[in-house]
Amino acid sequence: MPQIEDKIRSDYTEGSIFGSILKMGLPSMFGFLVHHIYGMVDMYWVSNLSQGETAVAAITFFNNIMWLFFSFNQLVGPGSVAVISRRYGEKNYNLTEKAIKEAVCLKLFFGLILGIVGFFFAEDMLHLVGAEGEAVVMGTDYGRVMFAAMPILYATYTIFTAMRGVANPNMTLILMLCSNVLNMVLDPFFIFGYLGLPAWGVKGAAYASVLSYCLTFAVGLLLFYTNRTNVKLNLAGAEKVSLDSMWKMVKIGIPAWLADMSFSGSRLVIVPMIAAFGTGVVAAYGIGTQVTSFGIMILVGIGLGLSSLIGHNIGSEKFDRAKKTADQAIWLGIGIMLVVGLIAFIFARIIMDIFFDSPETIAYGTTLLRIFAIGFPFIGAFIMMEEIHVGVGLNMPAMVLTIIHSWGLQVAPIVLVTQVFGMGETAVWWVFSLSIMLSANIFYLYYRRGKWLTIKV
Repeated sequence: MPQIEDKIRSDYTEGSIFGSILKMGLPSMFGFLVHHIYGMVDMYWVSNLSQGETAVAAITFFNNIMWLFFSFNQLVGPGSVAVISRRYGEKNYNLTEKAIKEAVCLKLFFGLILGIVGFFFAEDMLHLVGAEGEAVVMGTDYGRVMFAAMPILYATYTIFTAMRGVANPNMTLILMLCSNVLNMVLDPFFIFGYLGLPAWGVKGAAYASVLSYCLTFAVGLLLFYTNRTNVKLNLAGAEKVSLDSMWKMVKIGIPAWLADMSFSGSRLVIVPMIAAFGTGVVAAYGIGTQVTSFGIMILVGIGLGLSSLIGHNIGSEKFDRAKKTADQAIWLGIGIMLVVGLIAFIFARIIMDIFFDSPETIAYGTTLLRIFAIGFPFIGAFIMMEEIHVGVGLNMPAMVLTIIHSWGLQVAPIVLVTQVFGMGETAVWWVFSLSIMLSANIFYLYYRRGKWLTIKV
């Protein structure tokens, strides 16, 4: 059935530009922030198992594999952001409904295929990234549970994307908060076996995540189908789901997918080189990336709201407002990561003390965090520019830059400093930091050309 045209819907293409960025971005930011806090709480509980550092290392190894598999999420994600937000900005709510359904169907399909592959090859992939001994066993147990639920994991992110795309960012926040709080509450019960439950260990952390995702997906669909959102889903919509439009959505996402594949693939090469320095360095790297990702999740949250907002403005043909929105968002990203970087630099040792007892591992992590923190403001600029381009469906520039960044500015120099010059892990941390500084500056030079304002979807 067609959408009700006289329904009052949110419109963030009017009023204060900075206010619109915050209204669209802050809910997702807080949602992703809580999600990342959950990730760190997850690591904390796992680090308290008798296997300690090995358990943290196991999840760190698996997370690098998961990055590769979640890169396939990009085959649909950027296209769904661009199409859903653009159709909503055009006030074509029937086509918006159609795009949401198509995105969910695509995510379930890709999630099913990739989940099957991951389930059967989890152990082999862990060996590939450098895991050994007990870390392989624990990582496989954890990974197979996550892979079994891959279709729901993929599709849940589309629920969040769709809610932002139809200007319901607060609903996204509530869903993400409830999901992650539930996850954090379930973790100790499933990991340590409280209240008579089996003590599943590392596998319990995966069970908690899967249960939370499944409930979130079900509630999200219920909200869409019961007219709680700005666009209602119907079993039989006015516009039929079609393979042609699904393929167009995928085509928009292919460059972003290749970029993520490139980045994830580079991790598969880099992590074994880091593993050569020992389990303590890998464990420190795992926590260091969690702390770095803490700031990144803030930016991704704001960026996801920003990309939908950019789509709304372009769809409404408010190009000057779109440009001002983008400029202000870049400075916001720089400012946020500058603050996060200062905190990470100053409190690096205290942060590592929370997770580890070994003075050597704490020292590795402290050095890593302080070097990483120097590049944080540039990460802020890069992510905001990437999300601006996602919002209009122009993902090729970010793909090219990500390939250069991952392989030319990270893998090649890391091979050089570790394999040729025999330098230690500190040199690797400097490569990470310096590479993002250079990449962000190159991206900004391209952004200033303004091609993203002319893209049609």
